[in-house]
Amino acid sequence: MTDRARAVRVVKGGPVLVEGPVDIELPDGTRVQSDRFMVAICACGRSRNYPLCDTSHRKRRRRSD
Repeated sequence: MTDRARAVRVVKGGPVLVEGPVDIELPDGTRVQSDRFMVAICACGRSRNYPLCDTSHRKRRRRSD
């Protein structure tokens, strides 16, 4: 671990972005690890890949023909 503080950015209507790598501990004790340089953590609870964000928070609009 480094002495440098990690950058965390809260995206309005989106995920929480955390400088990686990260080790996330869930309330039930399970752990999720990511070695990516930036990790998007789900803040809305809709992700199928929770606790990692899969962009489910985005509104989908149908294109009109």
